[in-house]
Amino acid sequence: MEKIPEIDHVDIKILSELLKDAKTPYTEIAERIFVSGGTVHVRMKKMEKMGIVKGSTLDLDFSKLGYDITSFLGIYLEKSSLYEQVCEELAKIPEILNLHYTTGDWSIFVRIACRDTNHLRQVLHDKIQSINGITRTETFISLEEKFNRPLAFDESDMTEEII
Repeated sequence: MEKIPEIDHVDIKILSELLKDAKTPYTEIAERIFVSGGTVHVRMKKMEKMGIVKGSTLDLDFSKLGYDITSFLGIYLEKSSLYEQVCEELAKIPEILNLHYTTGDWSIFVRIACRDTNHLRQVLHDKIQSINGITRTETFISLEEKFNRPLAFDESDMTEEII
């Protein structure tokens, strides 16, 4: 792991608390880890400036909003030099939740949320497969998401190289 001298065990404790519940007030985190609320605030601003903390998100149950199909799509590119161009086009498709540049069979792997199989067919056929540079795709429909968790930090995982 790359050595990051600006991060210490207090920063890791703050991140660990926020990963459990991102809505936890800084004052409550401060009480739990025995520092001041101001310390938590300053440390969070520092980690945002460093790009470690990139914002906050909501964890939604898409099915309760009418998006009953979660699928994964392996995308084959005509040539790898088209990656950036294809990603720019894929970023315009709101149903694509995340995108990964991968090794192995596919060049790109994405997660998609759709209302139903008809909507998924439309996204695949009309939006994704019409992008120049994509030669073919493989689709996998998720039957259930058992869990979706962030990486958990624990002080016992910390080594001298990290801090």
